Parts: sequence; C-alpha cells; structure tokens
Amino acid sequence: MHPYPFQALLPPLRLSTTPSRAFIPGAGSSTRTNPLTLYPKDTALKPARYYGYPLLAAAFVAQFVSLGIYSYVLGSFMGPMTEDLAWSRADFTLTRTIGQIIMALVGFVVGARVDAVGARPIMAVGAIILSASLYFHSEVDSLLAWWLLNGVALTCGCAMVGNLVVNVTLSKWFVLHRGKAIAIAAMGVSMGGIVITPLITWLIDTVGWREAWIWLAGITFIIMIPVTAMMRRRPEDYGLRPDGLTEADYLSDRGDKARAEEANAFTRGEALRSFSFYALVIAFGFFSINIVVLLLHTVPYLTDQGFSRTEAAMAMVIASIPAMLSKPVWGTLIDKMPVKPLAAISAALCGVALLLIVAAVEANALFWAYGAFVLLGLGWGGMIPMQEVIWASFFGRAHIGAIRGAGLPFALTLSALAPWLVGYHYDLYGNYVLAFIIVAGLNMLSGILIYLVRPPNLDQKQPAAKAGINASD
Repeated sequence: MHPYPFQALLPPLRLSTTPSRAFIPGAGSSTRTNPLTLYPKDTALKPARYYGYPLLAAAFVAQFVSLGIYSYVLGSFMGPMTEDLAWSRADFTLTRTIGQIIMALVGFVVGARVDAVGARPIMAVGAIILSASLYFHSEVDSLLAWWLLNGVALTCGCAMVGNLVVNVTLSKWFVLHRGKAIAIAAMGVSMGGIVITPLITWLIDTVGWREAWIWLAGITFIIMIPVTAMMRRRPEDYGLRPDGLTEADYLSDRGDKARAEEANAFTRGEALRSFSFYALVIAFGFFSINIVVLLLHTVPYLTDQGFSRTEAAMAMVIASIPAMLSKPVWGTLIDKMPVKPLAAISAALCGVALLLIVAAVEANALFWAYGAFVLLGLGWGGMIPMQEVIWASFFGRAHIGAIRGAGLPFALTLSALAPWLVGYHYDLYGNYVLAFIIVAGLNMLSGILIYLVRPPNLDQKQPAAKAGINASD
C-alpha cells in the first residue's frame, strides 16, 4: 500500500537518489540553459520521496473544506434563516454577489503572494478568518451583519484556503500530470457536496441553524491546522523538478513540456496585454455561473415544487458523486488529449443538463430530475481541472498565481450578479424557470468561446523575454 494513497492514482515516477544542485547567482548559468534560475531560493536537498503526493492530499482536504463551505452549505441555510429572520431570498443571496466581488479582490492580491511566499502563510491566516467568521454566523440578527460576515469575512477566509491557492501550488508541482493531479485534488470539492450538504441539512433540522454554524466553525478549525502545515511553495525550493523528474529526465524529452512552460512563461503584465486572457476570463465566467447558481438555488427550487428538504438536498449529493468520480477520468483525458474540445463538451453538458433538470422538476418527475443531476455532475467534474490546465498551458507556471489572480476580478464579476438576479427573478415571478434557461444558454456559449480561443502569441511578450527565447533556439 502506498504511504501516500493519492500517489497510487498517478503514474509512477523515477526519482533521483542524489540531491539536485541549487542555483547559485552569478555561477555562469543563464535562465535559458538552467531553468532553475527562475527560482533563486533553491537551497534544500531532494527528499527521499516526491513531496507532490502528500501535497496533493492536503489540496484535496483544503478544497473539501473551503469550497464545501462556500458553495454547498448556503442552500441548506436559506430556508430556515429567511423564515426565522423574515428576509427575502434576494436579500439573502445578495451575500453571494458581495462574496464574488470580495473573492475577486482577494484573489488579485493572493495570487501574486502565492507565487512569492507560497500557500502556507496565506492559508494559516485564512483558516483563522474562516473559522472565526463561521462562529459569529450564529449571532447574526440583521442583513448588514449577514452581508459582512458571510459576504466579506467568510469569503476572505475561503479565498485564502481555497482552490486558487492550492491549484496554483499544484500547477507548480505538476506539469506532465497536471490534469490528473488537479482533478484528484478537485475531488475534494465534490466530496463536500456528498458529505457537507446532507450533514448540514440534518444538523440544521436537529439543533437549529445557529448551533449548526458553531459546529461548522469548530470542525473547520480542527481540519485546517494540519492541512495548512503540509503546504509548500514549489518543488525548486527543495531541489526538485516538477512531477518528481530527475535532472536527467528533466533535460530529456520527458521534460520538454516543463522546460517550454518556463521558457515561454508570461508575466501578469504580458498576459493582460493578450486577447487570450480576456477571452478565457469571459468564457470561464459564463461556465462558472451554472455551479454558482445551482449550488445556492437547487434546494429552495425543489422544495418550492413540493419535494422535501431531504429529497432536495439529495439532488446535490447525486450531482456531486459523478462530479467527484469523473474528475480522474477528465484529468486523464486532459493529459492525453487536446483540452479545449474537452472543456467545450463539459460546458455544453452542464447547459443541457440544466434544461433537463428544469423540464423534469416542472413535471414533478423526481426520478428523471435525479438523472439530469447525474449529467450535471459529469459536466461539473471537468470544470476545475480544465480551467486550471488551460490557464497554465496558455501562460506558463512561473507567474500563474499572479495571472489567475488578475483574471478573478473580471471572471467573478460576471458571475457575481447571477445568484442575486436569480433570487430577484424568483421574488418577482415566483419561479426559477426563465432564469435557469438563461444560465443554460450562457453555459453553451462558454463552451463555444473556450473551443475558439487561441493561445497567446509569444510576440505579445516583452522584447527582452522574446530575445532570450530566440537566443536559446
């Protein structure tokens, strides 16, 4: 049995028995002949086993907690809290609009900091903020307090321990197997839907929504302590190469992809000057609307149609299971096939599944609705790994944190208004049908955009960078 169970899901990698040489400034190596010069703090010797695998396990748990709390619990709290506090659903869901804006602002800062200092100090602060904010949710008695605690404080905590931080880290540790690695870690998101949604629904119905927030705070703090301690910045800090490649492998054909990413890496400023950056921002913004809206509105939508809270919560579980199980499949396909057509298929599948969900729920056909949620989960399964792989393959891994962070204000602004608008539509018309149809259409449009967008042209890089690349050819 593997000492790191996640290692069994990735292909075996040959590891060197000798330490890798650290970069010494001024030793005569250029950044083109020795890519380690991109990482001047590399001074540690190579450990006996590649640390990317336990890091993968930590990323899985971090996304289980952060995305599980941010994405899956709000729908279960909506009914009890709005009834107890006499709020409208639009007022309640406005917190998610605020949260998306805060997530974008925090991501812009955090992304660059992950490149500079690594995930561990950022996640330590985020875990404290997240746990404290969850505890004080139990004291909420006004909309202003709700918006500040959930929309601002909780979102800051989730952003600092969530998928941007861990996926940027994984993108630095894995290149050849990046698709599968990020997909395996993203299984934690789906596991959150499988475990957290029914657990929180049961907890709310058993002890009340205020006490449920307290329980969630304590569990979150206990889990995040060891997870935070396991995080590391990048393999070069420990004399390692991505994917655990030996120095000889890295300089051979097996390292072509990693070396090309380093040689052609874009800075944040260079990425912002490319058309591809904005095309990806818009495409993935439309893609993410589906999951943002449905994670929040599925439970109230199904209960409005006469289904029980347990049946409604089970819909999220049913979507989460195929979303989780399909992630390694999507990851394997990503590493072996062109990723853009796969992303287009995933986006289109989400849109079609949402239309089928609306048709089945309106017909009061729970069995067929559950079947449509299975299709939805399959589409969700490819969303996270494909997005991360496309960004890294377009712009390289050296500055990917800063680039991903720069994209968040644009992408999350596109999806920030969606939950509130859907809630507002419900308050006006008393149903979700038209709003969900529009969301499905935007999903299909996102698939078309992803398929059509081209990687950035190296001519858009700085002249000095281009000269360095040309000199090494």
